[in-house]
Amino acid sequence: MEKNRNYFIAIALSVVIVLAWQFLYMNPRIEQQRRAEEARQAQQQTTQQSAQQTGTQTAPAQGTLPGSAAQPAATATREESLAKNQRVTIDTNAVSGSINLTGARFDDIRLKEYHETVDDSSPIITLFSPSDSKDGYFAELGYIAGTAIGSVPGPATVWTLSSGDKLTETTPVTLTYTNDKGVVFSRTISIDEHYMITVADKVENPGQEAVSFATYGRVTRNNKPATPSVFVIHEGFLGVSGADGSLTEEKYKDVEEAPVTVAKATGGWLGITDKYWAAAIVPPQTTPFEARYSHFTDGQPRYQADFKADTLTVEPGQSIEMKSLVFAGAKEVPLVDRYESQYAIPKFDLLIDWGWFYFITKPMFKMMDFFFRYFGNFGVAILLTTIVVKLLFFPLASKQYASMANMKRVQPKMEELKAKHGDDRMAMQQAMMQLYKEEKINPVAGCWPMLLQIPVFFALYKVIYVTIEMRHAPFFGWIHDLSAPDPTSLFNLFGLLPYDVPHFLMIGVWPLIMGITMFVQMRMNPTPPDPTQAMIFTWMPLVFTFMLASFPAGLVIYWAWNNTLSVTQQAVIMKRHGAKIELFDNLKGLFKRKPVQSK
Repeated sequence: MEKNRNYFIAIALSVVIVLAWQFLYMNPRIEQQRRAEEARQAQQQTTQQSAQQTGTQTAPAQGTLPGSAAQPAATATREESLAKNQRVTIDTNAVSGSINLTGARFDDIRLKEYHETVDDSSPIITLFSPSDSKDGYFAELGYIAGTAIGSVPGPATVWTLSSGDKLTETTPVTLTYTNDKGVVFSRTISIDEHYMITVADKVENPGQEAVSFATYGRVTRNNKPATPSVFVIHEGFLGVSGADGSLTEEKYKDVEEAPVTVAKATGGWLGITDKYWAAAIVPPQTTPFEARYSHFTDGQPRYQADFKADTLTVEPGQSIEMKSLVFAGAKEVPLVDRYESQYAIPKFDLLIDWGWFYFITKPMFKMMDFFFRYFGNFGVAILLTTIVVKLLFFPLASKQYASMANMKRVQPKMEELKAKHGDDRMAMQQAMMQLYKEEKINPVAGCWPMLLQIPVFFALYKVIYVTIEMRHAPFFGWIHDLSAPDPTSLFNLFGLLPYDVPHFLMIGVWPLIMGITMFVQMRMNPTPPDPTQAMIFTWMPLVFTFMLASFPAGLVIYWAWNNTLSVTQQAVIMKRHGAKIELFDNLKGLFKRKPVQSK
C-alpha cells in the first residue's frame, strides 16, 4: 500500500512541478523573448529604412530562387501598400481580398467567417498582407530562367489581366505575360467556396529552339505570431516531401540559426502554420522539387518556406501545362481532410497538429464533432465525449478502484503485520506478499489503468487546445469561448465589484469547481500518515486550481466533469466491494481540533 501510494504521489508531484515551471518560469521567459525580438526587429528596420526606403525588388538572376535577395524594409501601412499596384478583386463567401498583378502575388486575404474576438462586430481575420507592410505575409508562384528562354515572370513582373474581372467561386481569372523572346506565359486562377486556390500555368514556345525553365513557390512572412507559441502546439514551418514522406516541422527559432533544406522528392507540400490558420503551397505533383525553410535578416527580416522544382524543357512550337495549389485560410478539420482526398495531397491532414497520439487525438475530435452536430454546443460535446471515454475505460477503472478497495479492506491486517514484524523489513515484505496472495490482491493493479488513460487525457487536451472548431465556441452562461480561460474572478466577486484583477488572480468559477471536485476526489481515500504527504494531499487541489485557471475553459470543464464522474464511479465500486468510503471522515478530520499534547 505504501509503495502504491508513493507512486501516485510521485506522479502528482511531477505534474505540479511541470505546471509550476511552465507558469512561473517559461511563460515570463517567452514573453521577455518576444519583446526582445520585437525591439530587435524595430531597431533593425529603423537603421535600414533610410538606405532602402526607395529601393525596389528586381527579378531574380538566372538559376537563383527569389526571396533570397535583400528586400526593402516594410514602411507602408496595409492600405497604402494595397493602393500602390493594380489588383484583381477576390470575393467569395469565405474570403475577401485581391491578387497583386505585380508578381501575380496572393498578398491580400481576409477570412470573412472569423473575427478577431468573440464579438461579431469586431474586425475579421486578416491572413495575408503586402510585403512592404509591417505584417507582410504572402504566397507567390513564379519561374526561374533556364536556357534560351529570356526573361521569366518573377516577383517584379507585371501580369496582364486577359479574362475575368473578379475572382469568385464561379468566375476564374486569367493572367498573361509575353517575354522578350515571344514565350507566352498564361495563368488561370480559380478558387473554391473555402480556402483552396488552384493555379493552372501554361508556357507556350513559338520560337525556333527549345527553352528551359524551373518553377518556384514561396510563402513569406515578415513577423512571427504576436502571441508566443506554447509547447503543446507547433507553430512555424511544416511540410511533407514525397508521396510517402514524413512530416517536417521546424520552429522559427531553429530556422533563425540555420536554414533547413529537405531532400528532393516528388509530391508533397510546404508552408507556414499558426495555431488556427495556415498558408501552404502544393507544387505540381509530377515534378521533383526541393523544399527549404529559411530566415533572412538582410533588408526586411522575413521567414520563408519555398521550393524549387526541376528544370522543364519546352520544344519549339510546343507548350507545357502545370497545376499548383495554394491553401490560405482556417484549419477546419473536415475541410482539410476533404482537400487531402479531393486533390490527393500526401498527409495534408497533418497541417493540423494532432500530436504524438494522432491515432487517439483525431478520433477523439471526430467523436466530439459528431456530438456537436447533434446538440449544437461544443461544451455539451465535451461532456458527452468524457462520458464515452469513461465507459470505454470502465473495465480498467473498475479494476483500479477494486484494487484500491481491496487494499483498504485489508488495511487492518496490514497494521497487524507492521506491529508484529516491527523494523524487520524483509519479514514484513514476505508477510505482505503472502497476504496479497491469500486475499487475491494485485498491488500494481491500481497503477496500470491510470497510466493507460494518460494518452487519452492528453489527446483530449490537444483537441480542445488546437482545433479551430473550439475557437469562440460558447458553452452556457458566461463562457463565450471554450478555447479561452474562464473570464470571471473570485477576487472581484465574479464581476460584482467594479475593478479588474491581475492576470494571476483570475480564478474563475469553473477553475473553482474543478478544484472542489479534485478535492473531493482526493478525500475519497485515506489521508497519508506521513505529514509531508498529507500536506501535499491537502494543498494539491488549490495548486491545480491556480495552475489551470489560465487554461482553456473547455479543458477545465472537462477536468471538473471527469472528476465528478470519477468520484461517482469510485463510490459505487468501493461500496460494491464493501470498502469504506473515507470522504466524510476525511472532511470531518479537517475541522476536528487536534488535542494539545502536554509537555
